[in-house]
Amino acid sequence: MSKSLQIQKLPGILRIIMFVLVTIGIAMIARRILAIYGIIPSFSPNGEPPFDTGFAKHPAITLLHILPGSLFMILGPWQFIPGIRNRHVRFHRISGTIFIIASYIVGISALCMPFIMMPIGGINEAAGSMLFAIFFLVALSRAWWYILRKNQTLHREWMIRAFAVGLAVSTIRPIIGLFFGLSGLSPHVFFGTAFWIGFTLHLIVAEVWINYTRPVTYL
Repeated sequence: MSKSLQIQKLPGILRIIMFVLVTIGIAMIARRILAIYGIIPSFSPNGEPPFDTGFAKHPAITLLHILPGSLFMILGPWQFIPGIRNRHVRFHRISGTIFIIASYIVGISALCMPFIMMPIGGINEAAGSMLFAIFFLVALSRAWWYILRKNQTLHREWMIRAFAVGLAVSTIRPIIGLFFGLSGLSPHVFFGTAFWIGFTLHLIVAEVWINYTRPVTYL
């Protein structure tokens, strides 16, 4: 296969990965809701406290975080599909507004949650969650700022950064699975590391994609 053909296939591959991660994210939200209300058992590795204990003790902040998160997962991908954006402008604008509002709620609640319940990964996970929540909110604000000024290029770039950070929660789960299967460490030890890896990986991919697709300008 030629290099040019491989490059042409790259957007399709990334789109497939995006929808896989969205599916994981929606499944995570559904599982957490069922777990905090006792409909299904919470995962409890090696006799340690169940993962959903803290969330079950604080259902209000949990639901305030994950229900808008479901809108983030459902509406996010459609913001980046050119056919939808170009042919259904009204839908794109309305869904985009809902997406940004829901994303702000997700980001603000993520910033508050470590002060209400200590994450499984302790201070390490809390620090990662708060740092990337701040970046997520900054990226959303800059995306909103640029679209109000009709700068679609910079709006797109900051939307990609925001969506990449939010979508990282889905990539973090397989990373956690790898730690469970290969490390033998306690979740309290590796959860924070998994969060840092997932968020950082998504930001790197976002920056690579932004630079790869940035329009070429000539002086």
